[in-house]
Amino acid sequence: MTDTTIQNVPDTAFMAAAYRAIESERPDALFRDPLADKLSGERGRAILASLPPQAMMGGWTVIIRTCIIDALIQQAITQGVGTILNLGAGLDTRPYRMALPETLRWIEVDHPTLIEWKRTQLAQEKPRCQLERIALDLADQHARQQLLDEVAKRSGKVLVLTEAVTPYLPEEAVAALGADLRARAAMQYWIVDYFSPASYEYRRRSGMSRAMKNAPFLFEPNDYFGFFATAGWQPKEIKYFAKEAQGLHRPAPFPWHIRLITSVLGLLMPPEKRRAMKRYAGFVLFEPDLRKD
Repeated sequence: MTDTTIQNVPDTAFMAAAYRAIESERPDALFRDPLADKLSGERGRAILASLPPQAMMGGWTVIIRTCIIDALIQQAITQGVGTILNLGAGLDTRPYRMALPETLRWIEVDHPTLIEWKRTQLAQEKPRCQLERIALDLADQHARQQLLDEVAKRSGKVLVLTEAVTPYLPEEAVAALGADLRARAAMQYWIVDYFSPASYEYRRRSGMSRAMKNAPFLFEPNDYFGFFATAGWQPKEIKYFAKEAQGLHRPAPFPWHIRLITSVLGLLMPPEKRRAMKRYAGFVLFEPDLRKD
């Protein structure tokens, strides 16, 4: 009998695609991803079926993060970005589903097995921009640096996307990636997952860490923004899940009693603590800190 649990980090790409497929079927869907079901396949659906009830929060974050990143990409394009470099692209389908300029260069980079699966499944589909796929192990620093050199030489402004990538890397690997990007002037923007220290503890208490034991979060710096500042990056924009979800009219799917308790506690908390609760996780659009040049 095939094990339907998550076996490794690449499996999380199938999980995310399955969540996007479910969202696309909703009458009030925040986006439509018609290729998500084809990409997630039986593997993605089996993984979702194996997850504990607490994983509903994981599905919600996939949907909200998709909306956040879509908006950041569109914003960057209006600001002159001509190349999107999607490192650890997984089963993302933005080049097919988003309204993008035909001249936009979109480069997807990921493990050879994921790239081949995607190439096979989408062979008959037509992207809306100039799409390239590169099979590469991002842990190979020499190969990664060669890739970044090539992209930088052929591009003007580049937006680097690492959606659901850095959480699975140790701190030294994120620091090395940040340094590699910062060393190339073309890399003007970098979209990165944000998790607060409180969110690390929540994952452990909720049971998600056990469900994801084969793909654990490794990147848990005590001072998130200080970490990236050391690497030469400063936040240009921060999008927190709670605030963005409120604007999208898609609140977190907590059980009613949890929502009630949270509401009561919120009334008793000082303002700063209430703000901190709304900033537990999200995404950050970084730009180079030119003061450090």
